Amino acid sequence: MQDENLGFNSRAVHAGGFEDPKGSAVTPIYQTSTFKFENADHGAKCFSGEEDGYIYTRIGNPTINELENAVANLEGGFGGIGASSGMAAVNIVYLAFLGAGKHLVAHNSLYGPSRAIMESLYPKYGVESSFVDATNVENVRKAIKPNTSLIYLETPANPTIGITDIEAISKLAHEHNIPVCVDNTFCSPYLQKPLELGADVVLHSMTKFINGHADIVAGMVVSKTEEHYKMMRGVMVNMGFNMDPHQAWLTRRGLKTLGIRIDRAQENAQKVAEFLENHPKVEWILYPGLASHPQFELANRQMKGPGAMISFGLKGGLVAGKKMMDHVKLALLAVSLGGIETLIQHPASMTHSKLSKEAKDIAGITDGLVRLSVGIENVEDIIADLDQALRSV
Repeated sequence: MQDENLGFNSRAVHAGGFEDPKGSAVTPIYQTSTFKFENADHGAKCFSGEEDGYIYTRIGNPTINELENAVANLEGGFGGIGASSGMAAVNIVYLAFLGAGKHLVAHNSLYGPSRAIMESLYPKYGVESSFVDATNVENVRKAIKPNTSLIYLETPANPTIGITDIEAISKLAHEHNIPVCVDNTFCSPYLQKPLELGADVVLHSMTKFINGHADIVAGMVVSKTEEHYKMMRGVMVNMGFNMDPHQAWLTRRGLKTLGIRIDRAQENAQKVAEFLENHPKVEWILYPGLASHPQFELANRQMKGPGAMISFGLKGGLVAGKKMMDHVKLALLAVSLGGIETLIQHPASMTHSKLSKEAKDIAGITDGLVRLSVGIENVEDIIADLDQALRSV
């Protein structure tokens, strides 16, 4: 069922377009590396593209394709490309749009490895990059060069929760014929639709909210156009970044409850943020649902809701951050985010520890910054746990 008039939750359950010939209500796991052909002519036509058909799971698989179609439907894109991890998805985009002599403009506060590989690995192949505070459109404008071939955004940013104006930057980029990719992991298509706001490509670590159960690692890229889709799908196939069918099946199952999980998590997050904003041990807090957030109005305009991610700063810096991490009981001290359980981590000593102090300072990743992914537990229990941990600081 592909009816675009259906609501989000209905499409999350039913979109994908695969009908099992045996009548299974759930898309089966096609746990196979290869597919047999009806005859030699059929095989030849599958390879030439004259006929639709499956050849080899690295190239395509019914279980994976059903997930790709479902996510593309929810994002409003031409097609989805499943990947073995969120970082595989990032590299699909980088390799498709960048190369020797090309230049990337990106937000300075990104998922740590997304920036780290661009600064450590891609320069070996002649790729240049500039990282700027993309919450100010003028910074992006000034960073564009004649050889800029991609603008890469993450909004809300990881881990600073800065909000970037997707529509304004997409308009700027297109004036220079530059495509825009948005990492939509923090929001998912339930809360934000970058393609509708002008972006060309949207990317997800499906490990996070889309799967939502902390039991798989997966990524997804969705393209607005057939041209970009073919570019990126070629990279995925040739580099072997493909998903595994069982991984895809678990992710598709998680996707079906995306909307109701986020509803509960962001309801909890709003109450947790209000608690933290008034706590004497908390120096500052950034959450799009608080009027104190610098881009509160922008968040209301381009996001359906504030989400479940909170960043806050502790009085006492690095020592305070580590001490709080050591005293949480209900919240899990773990990286990742977007699951049904509340996760807490300290970026300065964990996910962004490989960045230089200068880079962390520029990106706003202070020693006392704590990132919180609020889960679906009883909110009173989450607040009580944070309160007792803060008392140790």
